[in-house]
Amino acid sequence: MSTAGEMITETFDYDGGRQVTVYLPADRPQAIVFAGDGELIAPWGADLEAADLPATLIAGVHRPADETLRLHEYSPGFDPRRFSAHERFFVDEVGAWVRSRFGVTLPAERTAVCGVSAGAELALALGLRHPDVYGTIWCASPGGGYRPPVTMPNSLPRTYLVAGTLEPFFLENATRWADALRAAGAEVMLTERIGSHGDPFWREEFPLMAAWTPGR
Repeated sequence: MSTAGEMITETFDYDGGRQVTVYLPADRPQAIVFAGDGELIAPWGADLEAADLPATLIAGVHRPADETLRLHEYSPGFDPRRFSAHERFFVDEVGAWVRSRFGVTLPAERTAVCGVSAGAELALALGLRHPDVYGTIWCASPGGGYRPPVTMPNSLPRTYLVAGTLEPFFLENATRWADALRAAGAEVMLTERIGSHGDPFWREEFPLMAAWTPGR
């Protein structure tokens, strides 16, 4: 059994100083997860080690303090310019930093993009835009600001969706995405859990998402 990994936080120039927190497992990473709301999700890497899953590096990009700015960064329809700037930071700059700083370069099949609530919209948007980077989308309780496009990309990541039975708005969004992705030929897992928005079931589901992903 591996011992626990370590948390590493670095501040980048983006948006006047944005932090990224990495959970670095004790063993050499066999998988990478990139996530929005990184201050929340990065510590969940310890749960994967506790579940005896293959070593996984979690790279969590912190959210802005202003909730409106968070929504504009995470969902492409509100402020396309801000979304695009954050997309470049998240995909290109943070991705390159992980490869350089930690010496970890893995194929898309072992790389996931993850998010909860509005961050789940970000995960869906980035996964659909960059299937060559992220082979899997982990999506918990997606918001409704970003909806399935009329025309889906030809290449689609595998997608794991989860939502709570006590958050019907978010469960409806998750179901909408599952139906659209399946209709486009994607491999999809949709799970319903007893819980309301922000319930610990997000964290409890995290190891199940990892176990479902190829290479784990």
